[in-house]
Amino acid sequence: MTNKILALKYRPQEFKDLIGQEVMAQTITNAIKLKKTPNAYLLTGIRGVGKTTTARLIAKALNCQKNENPKIKCSSEKFCSICQEIINSNHIDILEMDAASKTGIDDIRELIENSKYSPTSAKFKIFIIDEVHMLSKQAFNGLLKTLEEPPPSLKFILATTEVRKIPVTILSRCQRFDLKRVSIDQLCKHLKIIADKENGRISEDAIKLIARTSEGSVRDSISLLDRALISQSIIKNNQIEEPDVRLMLGLADRSKIIILFKQILSGDEKESLKVLQELINDGLDAKNFLNDILEVLYLFSRRISLGPIEKDMFVSEAELQLVDQYSKNLDMQDIGLFWQLTIKTIDDLRLVGNENLTLEMYVMQLLYLKNIDTNKEIQNLDNNQQSNERLVGKKIDDKTLEKNIPNQIKNQLKSVNQIKTNPIKTSLKDNQNTKIEIKSFQNLIEQANKDKEIELKYDLERNVKLVSFNKGKIDISFNEKLNKNFIKNLSEKLLLWTGERWIISLSKNTNAKSIYEKNLEDKSSKLEEFKKSKIAQDIKKAFPDAKLVDLIEEE
Repeated sequence: MTNKILALKYRPQEFKDLIGQEVMAQTITNAIKLKKTPNAYLLTGIRGVGKTTTARLIAKALNCQKNENPKIKCSSEKFCSICQEIINSNHIDILEMDAASKTGIDDIRELIENSKYSPTSAKFKIFIIDEVHMLSKQAFNGLLKTLEEPPPSLKFILATTEVRKIPVTILSRCQRFDLKRVSIDQLCKHLKIIADKENGRISEDAIKLIARTSEGSVRDSISLLDRALISQSIIKNNQIEEPDVRLMLGLADRSKIIILFKQILSGDEKESLKVLQELINDGLDAKNFLNDILEVLYLFSRRISLGPIEKDMFVSEAELQLVDQYSKNLDMQDIGLFWQLTIKTIDDLRLVGNENLTLEMYVMQLLYLKNIDTNKEIQNLDNNQQSNERLVGKKIDDKTLEKNIPNQIKNQLKSVNQIKTNPIKTSLKDNQNTKIEIKSFQNLIEQANKDKEIELKYDLERNVKLVSFNKGKIDISFNEKLNKNFIKNLSEKLLLWTGERWIISLSKNTNAKSIYEKNLEDKSSKLEEFKKSKIAQDIKKAFPDAKLVDLIEEE
């Protein structure tokens, strides 16, 4: 046992040794004690949570000699002969089959033939089929009858990571147990126990990082611990710390990632690429780095949406302070844009051969992504003193404009500023004596047509549904085709035409109809009314194939 890898050396040999699956273990042991065991078990879960281990524990519990003779002692110190043979994988009545390599109907026929024979020394003959979802459709069909009515001394134990690929006819014949991901807290305790037994010196932060990286898989976490302990002899001070584990796994320091975000949010291209190059030189793995970015974005979103993050084992105190500091000028829209770009970059890694190049382009895109939303819509013209638009997480002043924003974006911002200050004010001065009085919605449409505001006129007629119209206030509802700049454009034009500020409010009234829809209904009703007239009847008799399409009133 001393030469075995830790994942095998510390494999649970009793139900009490299983971590994170206490409810399932208790249910199975109670059923065995009450002798109410199913014909077939189905064990599901991600890799490394104990499916095959649980299958062997069930086989041992069903066939243990102490079930028949209480005088026989069987424990982790000394197992009975049957349990020991099952542990060594050489018991003749316990057959383990890998469905990934034996997927066909012929393999299942051989299995069914063997099931006809009674067990030799054990009480139950048990077939353990691992990765059962890999069986072919014919193989599953061949297994149905035997699963439903097996011989009294036969039990099936099926294990899979892809339960959705198993036919419902198979699922209905099995008693299903879902093995959960093991919590980080439980993994940390388990790894600490193993490290102490192996006389390994490893810090708590390093163990937490290993547990977090394993994503709830016990086998993965123990394998990573094994790697760390092997490298212990070449580490200074003979103590494994979190940076050592990060270096071993190619993980970036999360504090450095948060600092990288600071440089990105401030628009400092040079420093951002410098921090990225330091991370690359530390040996980061591109995919792990991008997943760490997603974790950091999650932390920012928690901070923005839920307030200060309480201390937990996921985040250190220093990281919490950095998140609090840099999340003040962020909003969820920024987080959403960054998240989508990160997901896209993870996909790009499959296509681009040079990972470092992909990461550099990713950081460059983050730097300029904030400019997409730099020119936010003018939400309320009442506040003419509000500042110009902002960078992601940072308001723009003159120095920032000169330093951080490309000329194209700067020019756009200046044009927006001119729209906000000069044109409307100048027009108001020029038109103080020529104000237009808009008394109805139809007047508004006519004025838009007169000023050749074609897009505004089209929206007013077809996409806007009038709920109420009063001087200074219009209540509307709209359809999904409405131009996103409609409210801004209409507010500006009303202020320009009338010299007064109008309130445009949105209503939830779903019964309102647009001018275009009302005109169609009027036209349809007139057509129907005309069809009943004597003229229409005479035309129909004279021209049976004629079809009334439209009515045109002549002046």
